[in-house]
Amino acid sequence: MFQMIGFDMDGTIADTIPICIRAFQKGVSPYTGHALSETEIRRTFGLNDIGMIKALTPQNWEQAAQTFYREYELLHEERRDPFPGILDLLLFLKQEKVKIALITGKGERSCEISLEKLGISSLFDEVLCGSEIAPNKEEHMKNLLEKYTLSRKEFCYVGDAISDIEVCRRVGITCLTAAWQDGADHAVLEKENPGHVFYRVEDLMKYLKRESTHTEGRRDL
Repeated sequence: MFQMIGFDMDGTIADTIPICIRAFQKGVSPYTGHALSETEIRRTFGLNDIGMIKALTPQNWEQAAQTFYREYELLHEERRDPFPGILDLLLFLKQEKVKIALITGKGERSCEISLEKLGISSLFDEVLCGSEIAPNKEEHMKNLLEKYTLSRKEFCYVGDAISDIEVCRRVGITCLTAAWQDGADHAVLEKENPGHVFYRVEDLMKYLKRESTHTEGRRDL
């Protein structure tokens, strides 16, 4: 069993990407002078909320941020549950004494809203958010390895994006790809991360339980 497992939020813990997009369209579009398309918004992914807003409307970003967070919180009322099986998975890991980290590109405020709305704020040992300047998951992962004195075999990351696979490859840790979100490109994910793509949370749970059994078996030898 891994000693620590990191999780992405959007598209991994919960189906929150659609409400992120809608909150940008409703809350930030009025400050840009045109209706933001999903493509425009997705181009800014990797930065936290403030970085994304500044990229879209550098002159009015403070007002736009206030409106965005208000819209995001209201829209989140529609999405109060994690993906099916996620809560059971997190509780299983807690029971197994595995440290759980949330490593997300979201900003602190939107992350706080999501954790509260989903009812999982107390389950993470570490909550690490994004930067408005550049993607920072790699930095967070390296810092956790050092802080908890973990080997790269003892830490893995669960994320839904190709960029997550690439970051894990650079750090030298296992990436377990969450492909349970509607619209996930299974063929591309399988090509990039063969053998570690999971289409249901239950499949990931089974994999981790097997890893736990194998670890216990090796300890008994």
